[in-house]
Amino acid sequence: MSDPTVRDSRRLTGANVLWSRPGAVLDVALSEEEATAAIDAWSAEARRLLDAVGWTTERTTWRVFPGGVSLALSAPIDALYAATEINEAAWAAAERALSERPRDDDEAILAALHRTIEQETNPRLLRLQTAAAERGVAFLSDDDRASVGLGSGSQAWPVADLPDPDAVDWAGIHDVPVALITGTNGKTTTVRLLAAMVNAAGKVAGTSSTDWIKVGSDLVDSGDWSGPGGARAVLQDPRVEIGLLETVRGGMLRRGLGVAEADVAAVLNVAEDHLGEWGVENLAALVEAKFVVARAARRLILNGDDPELVRRAARVDNPITWFGLDPEAEPLADSISRGAPVVYLSGNEIHSRLGGLHEIVARLDEVPMTLDGAARHNVSNALAAVAVAYYLGLPIDAVHHGLATFRSDAEENPGRLNTFDFGGARVMVDFAHNPHGLEAILEMATALPARRRLV
Repeated sequence: MSDPTVRDSRRLTGANVLWSRPGAVLDVALSEEEATAAIDAWSAEARRLLDAVGWTTERTTWRVFPGGVSLALSAPIDALYAATEINEAAWAAAERALSERPRDDDEAILAALHRTIEQETNPRLLRLQTAAAERGVAFLSDDDRASVGLGSGSQAWPVADLPDPDAVDWAGIHDVPVALITGTNGKTTTVRLLAAMVNAAGKVAGTSSTDWIKVGSDLVDSGDWSGPGGARAVLQDPRVEIGLLETVRGGMLRRGLGVAEADVAAVLNVAEDHLGEWGVENLAALVEAKFVVARAARRLILNGDDPELVRRAARVDNPITWFGLDPEAEPLADSISRGAPVVYLSGNEIHSRLGGLHEIVARLDEVPMTLDGAARHNVSNALAAVAVAYYLGLPIDAVHHGLATFRSDAEENPGRLNTFDFGGARVMVDFAHNPHGLEAILEMATALPARRRLV
């Protein structure tokens, strides 16, 4: 891409901040005054090219952000690289039209696009996708593998050697429960706490996070696997009985979600972090990026202590379960009064009102990661995990056991509130990489008894 106005051109493989369709997106640097004319010109050119290549049912959309616009078109999942070329060609034609320059050679452009589509098209992939949808099971694919079903109910093949749907033994294909965990801070800790609860229930958890992929206690791979690639790797593993997927802003903006559906998604909090990337220039746009999980989740778990989440929740259709530290604050108080599902802290007790039952899940002195309640951010993470666990079908005794046995130490949860003792000094190490995280750590340090505190 030689055009200096084009910031990025990329595939969208799943639900994203623009919509739930796969396709391609182009981020273009434009002033607010230029945006309207540019969108109109690009829309016309994109429609013309989509029709010319035979993609008459595909659609276009856009999203304006400070300093630019994202221009997206939908496409079949077996031709997403071709979709990026169509999008770039549409923008090049739009720019020529806006500057009243002569149109490029349409015949040559369309011939090149047809060749690209022909080389990329995989009819077997589309037939398998359709067959999975007809049977109500998940379909996942990337450049290398495609699969039907999830986890222990999945079967996967190389995309270059896919079976005909009639040759698949569909009787053994099924999905497994899946949770998406997003937010500015606390995602990794919450995923790992949930894994401890799943383990206590005698199930095999598959977890993707910023540090690794694990299946049960087996380390599958190290590194940042918090995007859609990590989600697919977990859910294509036949050992996995429950999928726990850390779902970060970057992956959702760059590629979209790794799954089309999930049983539950939790948004833990939203605070300023990573602004200025992928068209997210302010907190409001970051909230929208986090809420991409609502496009896939059957139920949302939201933090009632976060005013940004409370405001945004009014615009979603998903059933919501609130969690929070203050049961007298809205919307927790409203949930309690109506008998709606909610998880909250009362005194030093974690209360659950889920499924019509009111239960005291645990006291804070029974939950090591909370440091007897001083680590309020981890109390909040624990509340979220209790709510998620319910919608994954985990029994209350397993939830309690996970809370009581999970240690946020350098082995189970490296970099997240790890505590060491050196010569009578208590040393805590935490990956507090933004103001919101640092504030939480300082609040905790203030609450802990000490003769002297050093940061």
